[in-house]
Amino acid sequence: MANEKKLVEAITSMDVDFAQWYTDVVKKAELMDYSSIRGCMIFKPAGYALWENIQHELDRRFKETGVENVYMPLFIPESLLEVEKDHVEGFAPEVAWVTHGGMNELQERLCVRPTSETLFCDFYKNDIESYRDLPRLYNQWCSVVRWEKETRPFLRSREFLWQEGHTAHATAEEAQERTIQMLNLYADFVEEFLSIPVIRGQKTDKEKFAGAEATYTIEALMHDGKALQSGTSHNFGDGFAKAFGIQYTDRDNQLKYVHQTSWGLTTRLIGALIMVHGDDSGLVLPPAVAPAQVMIIPVQQRKEGVMEASAALKDRLGSVCRVKLDDTDKSPGWKFSEQEMRGIPLRIELGPRDLAENHCVAVRRDTREKVTVSLDEIETVIPKLLDQIQREMFERAREHRDSHISDAHDYEEFCEAVSSRPGFIRGMWCGDQVCEDRIKEETGATSRCIPFHDGERISDVCVCCGKPAKKLIYWGKAY
Repeated sequence: MANEKKLVEAITSMDVDFAQWYTDVVKKAELMDYSSIRGCMIFKPAGYALWENIQHELDRRFKETGVENVYMPLFIPESLLEVEKDHVEGFAPEVAWVTHGGMNELQERLCVRPTSETLFCDFYKNDIESYRDLPRLYNQWCSVVRWEKETRPFLRSREFLWQEGHTAHATAEEAQERTIQMLNLYADFVEEFLSIPVIRGQKTDKEKFAGAEATYTIEALMHDGKALQSGTSHNFGDGFAKAFGIQYTDRDNQLKYVHQTSWGLTTRLIGALIMVHGDDSGLVLPPAVAPAQVMIIPVQQRKEGVMEASAALKDRLGSVCRVKLDDTDKSPGWKFSEQEMRGIPLRIELGPRDLAENHCVAVRRDTREKVTVSLDEIETVIPKLLDQIQREMFERAREHRDSHISDAHDYEEFCEAVSSRPGFIRGMWCGDQVCEDRIKEETGATSRCIPFHDGERISDVCVCCGKPAKKLIYWGKAY
């Protein structure tokens, strides 16, 4: 019993120290480990399995829209990176450089890709010749390197896994349509698959991607009231095309520049899963993304027939969900604590008494509610229960998000909200970056997005300077 208690006691309460709670959960749930390279992490099986499920579902959704997967090189020549100056300036502080090949100094430095816009542009300029070649709808799954000064598992690391989509279109209208389409795809995926509610909107010019005409974002709210940018989609217009000479011959036999988009989503979503749904006992995973949706735990497993019945139950449930059987010789109490730590959505307890009464006990990880289920109906009841958990986790997360949105009508009210009411703050903005900079410098809050679906004017004046307002902004402190 002492060891079972220790498993949970090792987690710092989120109300005492949220940052330490997060680190404790990441480590105790065995999602990752630290490597010998500072700022780079090792994905352990439980962590990588989450990314595999995210990747599989996203890839399916991408392909339904006509996207194809490709792969670009890891290295970018310095001369190629410098073709688009605004883009270079945005990434310069984080770029890692290769200067030697073996013992020989390279004639030209190679950048370890922080993102692949320049590589795709260099490829497109030769690959696209005619309007018949358009659109190009490509995506790659890869890792990128950004030399971050401060790192945190999943949220910010020097090397991280992601996907980056890069498309080329004949017209500005087609590019804009694809940009918004992919942002909405991200939003639907995060809400439906991860049970995380998001706010969809556009970034201000200050916060947009380097080299983009416009950047769109989905913003999620973590349990501690901080925002997390959870996916972005960028409309590049024809700026990159003009810099790299990406032209095509249109139907009127005239040379025209393509219009491009880019969109990406990363392993920081695993961090979001932890911080939106987790509790002081560890992970709480939505069934859709959980590597194991059900864990069968035999009770009094040495009793005659218990292990055989548990194995048979696993075989039956294998056709309707992702199920595992814990047949180790640990005590049931330890297994319960371990299952809770790992966030497995549903555990099934099966012992001699249950077998005698032809039922089992299903215990929800999210609410700890116990449900007695007839073994005759198990294949029907368990999928319905998993669907219910998925829906209710989303609703609880949405209620938490909505209860942590404050309105601010002037700067005093804004500062008070930042200091005492963690969460999103809705405030009007004049459109002047001076106000945006002042808010960030004095309060630590940043503009998260100009929302798509919230056109309310809560005031006629800027929350910072008091001048006439142009846009409603969601502000907040962020990871």
